Amino acid sequence: QVQLVESGGGLVQPGGSLRLSCAASGSIFRINVMGWYRQAPGKERELVATVTRGDSTTYGNSVKGRFTISRDNAKNTVYLQMNSLKPEDTAVYFCNALMRVSFISSPNDYWGQGTQVTVSS
Repeated sequence: QVQLVESGGGLVQPGGSLRLSCAASGSIFRINVMGWYRQAPGKERELVATVTRGDSTTYGNSVKGRFTISRDNAKNTVYLQMNSLKPEDTAVYFCNALMRVSFISSPNDYWGQGTQVTVSS
């Protein structure tokens, strides 16, 4: 069984910074892509950022230049450094991993439970 556990959310003032972490554990053969998505109340879940095993990154337009995603393959962990936070960044942030749990399995999506980020003065 695979688990993704997020940490690092909280309340921050506009212009502030937060760092999210997500650690994958359990029966893991290989993690291809790790990423972060977010969902604000009344809105659809949207891409924040993804990073491949080879460190190729993708960012949502609204966070480019402010957020940085990185990963530690040895620890099966992905990080999201969020700077210059705005009230519109307020959302539940979900960790995602596209991974194989065995040599013969196909890649599947796995999700964390989510961590709340609130940007408010």
